[in-house]
Amino acid sequence: MPACGVLALQGGWQAHRLALDSLGTESLPVRTASDLNRVERLVMPGGESSAMLRLMEGEELGARIGERIATGMPVLATCAGLILLAATVVPEQPSFGVLSIEILRNAYGRQVVSSVEDIEVEPPLGPPASMEAVFIRAPRIVKVGPGVEVLGSWRGDPVVIRQGNILGATFHPELTGDRRIHELFLRRGEDRDG
Repeated sequence: MPACGVLALQGGWQAHRLALDSLGTESLPVRTASDLNRVERLVMPGGESSAMLRLMEGEELGARIGERIATGMPVLATCAGLILLAATVVPEQPSFGVLSIEILRNAYGRQVVSSVEDIEVEPPLGPPASMEAVFIRAPRIVKVGPGVEVLGSWRGDPVVIRQGNILGATFHPELTGDRRIHELFLRRGEDRDG
């Protein structure tokens, strides 16, 4: 399995490394463009999207992430990581703009109303047809564009999506024992249907 990087600037990146380790996958923390050059795929974790953008400014890391995504690097983006990739962010903030979604920051409420919910998932994630999802200051996808496949829903909202080399979740899949999202991400690029 090629090395997987986890953006380790801020937020819940350690839990993603533990999830990947549980699947037998080598993972490396990514803090610089040089670190990014050592990995085949990247996890962009939850945290504070605006803080992550500021921390990417040095070392040309943001520019390098954009280049690698454009050339097909598989990416798993969760919560704030998904905000960083969205074409449209409300309230407005800079983003990579590579994912054809409109996303509303902190739409499901503040930290004190965080919750664990059962979501419905589609066949690419495998059985069963539901999954436990941890929502913490989660963003809401309010619009999906062409080429975006919805792989999971909660109360009618898309919460797991896929577009090309990008797999995204509005929640924190690393905080449960269900590894199907990480497994699908690791298969990405290894087969045509991945």
